[in-house]
Amino acid sequence: MKTKIFCDIAEINTIKKFNKKKIVKGFTTNPSLMRKAGAKDYKTYSKKILKICKNKPVSLEVFADEYFEMKKQAFEINSWAKNVYVKIPLVNSKGKFMGKIIKELNSQNIKLNITAVYTSIQVKEILKKLNKKSKVIISIFAGRAADAGKDPVPEFKKSIALAKKFKNVEILWASVREPYNFLQAKQLGCHLITIPPKIIEKIEHFGQTFENLTKDTVKNFLTDSRKSKFKITD
Repeated sequence: MKTKIFCDIAEINTIKKFNKKKIVKGFTTNPSLMRKAGAKDYKTYSKKILKICKNKPVSLEVFADEYFEMKKQAFEINSWAKNVYVKIPLVNSKGKFMGKIIKELNSQNIKLNITAVYTSIQVKEILKKLNKKSKVIISIFAGRAADAGKDPVPEFKKSIALAKKFKNVEILWASVREPYNFLQAKQLGCHLITIPPKIIEKIEHFGQTFENLTKDTVKNFLTDSRKSKFKITD
């Protein structure tokens, strides 16, 4: 199975650039990326993104923490474009499972991206709330799990196996740390992976031999030593 690459970014000019790349099949954002990009008005900024990305999936996240406001935001975001996936966190900030709203939105054919997922047990609980028609992405945060000393690979294997019964559900490798994560996601059979722009550019240059890597590394060390005018003896 081919693992599709989404670009994880909210900066407008970068989205314009990467929307033109064939390798990029969609975009994911979150409130932190929006803030970093300088967004002041969430709706206005999101619509600027959607104006650029008309034919690729775009995930836009709710930022409410309570059920009724989260539901209201979800319906509003869903109305902005047909290619929108509404990002719903697995739990709110108090740790309460958002199963009720996931089930309600899914039953109304709203495309969802369930985010901040870490384990196959969580995936199992999400799947219990879903029908087998409306499109759903489940984003498992591999990099953050690894940062905490946890191996995310077993959780992906179990989650992908669980999701096989649902043709409408895609498992996404989130929080990428290095280009090699793309190969890991492919080997596991992840449907999707969302990657920052700089790492996508490195993936585009896959294929260098070990011999060339060795030579380039030595050249870089030599160049930097000469630029610094290093000397060991006078």
